[in-house]
Amino acid sequence: MGLRAETPVQETPVETYDTFCSIRNNSFLPGEELKFTVYYSLFGIYVNAGHATAVTSLEHVNNKPVYHVVGTGGSNSSYSWVGKVNNRYESYIDTMTFQPVKFVRNVHENNHKKYENVTFNRVANTAISNDGVFKVPACVQDVVSSIYFARNINFDKYKPGDKISFSMFIDNEVYNMYIRFMGREEIKTKYGRFRTIKIKPLLVKGDVFDGGEKMNLWVTDDANRIPVRAESPLTVGSIKVDMMGYKNLRYPLTSLMKVR
Repeated sequence: MGLRAETPVQETPVETYDTFCSIRNNSFLPGEELKFTVYYSLFGIYVNAGHATAVTSLEHVNNKPVYHVVGTGGSNSSYSWVGKVNNRYESYIDTMTFQPVKFVRNVHENNHKKYENVTFNRVANTAISNDGVFKVPACVQDVVSSIYFARNINFDKYKPGDKISFSMFIDNEVYNMYIRFMGREEIKTKYGRFRTIKIKPLLVKGDVFDGGEKMNLWVTDDANRIPVRAESPLTVGSIKVDMMGYKNLRYPLTSLMKVR
């Protein structure tokens, strides 16, 4: 939510993920489904304000196999006072290179609407959007593919505080982004207790998020690397997202210590 960009981030990450252009998917298979509950707080008390899902499938684009990842999110009708949200994000990721070939974003947040359809030309290193043709770096990611890229990072190579850099195309701009590895810790969510890897993704400033390293994200410390909790302040209030259901994981969820 709220990924409309204003000013490109200028900070250059100090750590580079050298195999970014040749990363391979070892964390999920087509058919994986993840369900999340979104909690919103304005005065320190969190309420169940929304839901989100992430579903993967195997499809073909230009006769090449791709992972089709669809992320949807919406607000609950009983908490429309928080804000009406109905968002859909899609990424088509080449199964061989793990780079996106197409990205679709259809956002409806209160009175803000945004539709974006981007096709990536990996030979010419361009992104073709609704508004024209834009030059992009090799191996550039989109919003959705960058999340699934992060699930395949070998965090054993890094120490707490290290940054892992990548580039992302959004709103017709290329942004130098990074993920900061914070270490490992046990956390208790609405679903249960997990052993996790904690990271801080750099956020692009928009209508909802202020930008910067204000979000905390925890993913399972097992081979699946599924996100189980995210927390972030918003321009108004704060948000917490917990994983509350899953299907068709590639590996056993060994990081789950206890179901709540």
